[in-house]
Amino acid sequence: MEVLRGLDLVLNRGQLVTIVGPSGCGKSTLLHILGTLDQADQGAIELEGVNLNTLSGAALAKFRNQKIGFVFQFHHLLPEFTALENVSIPAWIAGRKRTEVNQEATELLGKLGLKDRITHKPGQLSGGEQQRVAVARALINRPSIVLADEPTGNLDGVHAGELHSLFHSLKNELGQTFLIVTHNKELAAQSDRVLTMRDGKFEA
Repeated sequence: MEVLRGLDLVLNRGQLVTIVGPSGCGKSTLLHILGTLDQADQGAIELEGVNLNTLSGAALAKFRNQKIGFVFQFHHLLPEFTALENVSIPAWIAGRKRTEVNQEATELLGKLGLKDRITHKPGQLSGGEQQRVAVARALINRPSIVLADEPTGNLDGVHAGELHSLFHSLKNELGQTFLIVTHNKELAAQSDRVLTMRDGKFEA
């Protein structure tokens, strides 16, 4: 079955772009392909001049770890690790020095309002706090782009609004690029670009 059809997308650095559309139209599939979690039958994906179709195995995993951050609807934090450790894991995988990673993860969590929660495990954090830990984890390796799939889907209105504000402050302060799949109309309305998807392609 053909899920995506004739898509062409160019993102500029420092943009916050949202993709909206009905359930089942291919939004999450597109995000997974762009993040190299799934592979398309045809087409090409290029990030910072690198054709990702030419990478495979360990090279692709290394590139993904260093250049692409992910935030999902379900935070996927490891319950046995603290907030600080959860944030640090991608940087440890990248082989970065523990002292450097510890300092940077602490600073990121502080920036996200979690300075006093770094030693807490996910079960001791609220849903909004857990999602902010997931955002810090996505940012720890200073990725070129953060891909977010329904990041506010399990948050109440207050926490969803806080996450919207956080994305915008990170975009403005760090020049971070975001591509976000969402059903949240408020988040979409605040983005730099809104792309509407239907039946596997973007509407004109």
